[in-house]
Amino acid sequence: MKKHHSKHNKKKNMVVSHLKKDMGDFEHEIAEDKALIKKLDHKNKDPKKKDPKPKTKVGKRNKVEKVMHEYKEGKLHSGSKHGPQVTNPKQAIAIAMSESGQSANKSKKKKSKHAKKEKR
Repeated sequence: MKKHHSKHNKKKNMVVSHLKKDMGDFEHEIAEDKALIKKLDHKNKDPKKKDPKPKTKVGKRNKVEKVMHEYKEGKLHSGSKHGPQVTNPKQAIAIAMSESGQSANKSKKKKSKHAKKEKR
């Protein structure tokens, strides 16, 4: 009876070692597949498409923070320093975007500078 029991253990050990090897192979294949998918995703991105949320530059963010800080302290004025004080947070945001160059008006002006002059 001992011989039968030892044969059973040998077969069991062989099957277990074979399964462990297969699992290792599968994990390696999974890692390769993930790398390939990542590479293909990177290649398939359309360069013309923009990110849904483009990141703003640090200088522009700092300018917005500075202007909003002035608003919170009650030191932000519309127009010049002698103009009326800004009390509306939406107006403060508009001023901040304008000063940092993120407003639509600023970008349109930049584009129009490079436009060719009309012939008369």
